Amino acid sequence: MRPLHARYPFFAAAREAVESADVAIAALIAEDAPAVERGVERVERALMEGTVEPDDPYAWDTQEELLSYPIARILVSLIETPAAVDKYARAEADTAYERMVDDFGANGDGVEGEARASFDEVLREFDLDGSVRAERQASRHRAPDHYWVDVGPYLTYSDPDWGDEWRLVNRALADGAVRVAREELYSILREATRRRVSEGLPFAVRGSDAGDQLAAALDSHVQRIRNLLSDRGAINAVYADSVEPDLFPPCISALLERTQDGESLPNEAAFSLAAFLVGVGLDPEEVGSVVGDASAEALEKRATVLADSSGSQFAPPSCETMQAYDLCVNRDDRCDTIAHPMAYYETAIDDAE
Repeated sequence: MRPLHARYPFFAAAREAVESADVAIAALIAEDAPAVERGVERVERALMEGTVEPDDPYAWDTQEELLSYPIARILVSLIETPAAVDKYARAEADTAYERMVDDFGANGDGVEGEARASFDEVLREFDLDGSVRAERQASRHRAPDHYWVDVGPYLTYSDPDWGDEWRLVNRALADGAVRVAREELYSILREATRRRVSEGLPFAVRGSDAGDQLAAALDSHVQRIRNLLSDRGAINAVYADSVEPDLFPPCISALLERTQDGESLPNEAAFSLAAFLVGVGLDPEEVGSVVGDASAEALEKRATVLADSSGSQFAPPSCETMQAYDLCVNRDDRCDTIAHPMAYYETAIDDAE
């Protein structure tokens, strides 16, 4: 297994390395090996933070990092939460995009060099090497500013929803190819990655003795993620003319106070706060503005991942889950009548009117 495989686990060569390795995924899961822990982290960070980068890049060796990818795919398939597959695939693609951009501009050798992917290597991976041509430019010592992409692959991997500038009628065309800027080509590669990761997800894990055993071994991890990422339909977003922090449930007020005191919240606490603030109608930028400076950037990023055009993609955790993570504090009489922080806020608004 090469460092490159761990860095880009969706490459065909990485998949072959996993298949040929003298390691059984089922055995790793049965013994709850480190690769399982990394796989869980991979999924949690993808769904809550929009990245699959490890929290500690030095905590995992090459094999554990690579094997965490197929384990993460099993976990995502078992979660069965709406939008989980899409968010997971986008997080893998966004992380790969950042790595590609770094790699294409990097120089050097050694272990880090072995982990880097070349521009030509990535094109070959997606069968684009014969469909992308660099535009000639004066200097040979820097990457071209523009490329020509054959119309077929361009239409396959671009989306008009990205903006009017991506519509074919607004592009320069010559000899069956579309002119794109270097950054636009990188976006096409990101989309190709997203589709590669999404392919086959979710797949059926249960249904055989081996699959049922895998599901049983991962059940505690799956339930933990499910509890953290409540189904969107389980609780509605609460929209009012204005957001009233004085009516927030005690648990959320406590988290907000911790950020304003300069504390960096742990993972579950940060997710709970960001999901609640998005759910009551705050835009990601507004989430960053109401918390303390130390947490503003991180919580704004989480809110961006969680938000969509109709509110929070995932509801904040229920009261039961908040209790399980020791985040249920300063309970009051209203807490005894509700089962979800969003329900607390909704009833508080109704009573205040």
